[in-house]
Amino acid sequence: MSPKRTLQQPSTPEEGLADALVTSAFITMAVINRIGAEHDLSLSLVRVLGILVDRRPRMTELADYLGLEKHTMSGLIDRAEKKGLVARAPNETDGRATDVLITAEGLKLIKRLRAQGQKALAPLIAQLSAAEQSSLQNLLQRMLQSRAN
Repeated sequence: MSPKRTLQQPSTPEEGLADALVTSAFITMAVINRIGAEHDLSLSLVRVLGILVDRRPRMTELADYLGLEKHTMSGLIDRAEKKGLVARAPNETDGRATDVLITAEGLKLIKRLRAQGQKALAPLIAQLSAAEQSSLQNLLQRMLQSRAN
């Protein structure tokens, strides 16, 4: 018999929310890691494809957003290019900069990954009513807006 794990109750609502966000992030990242591994993709590459769905960032912007060094980002994009998932192109306004864009093959793959992720997370989401799901989505989007600005 394994010992019961007891957690100290958060002392403030902010601590409780932070704990819940971290735990949900761990669960979500585990799902993304598993799905990515099924397609021979690293977590970083899954993140890159997700970002590129609706934007065409410069290499440096992408590296900054992901918190990666430039040489690490270059290696990641090299591997993704060899798989036919992304392409590089000169930036239209700054000839010294390089943009990264998703290919048709990359777009097909990320759509499949999203569908798999939604299916895997469905049991968690289904525990909430439609109104609760909508409310949680709105609150999370509002929290994340501050990061985008």
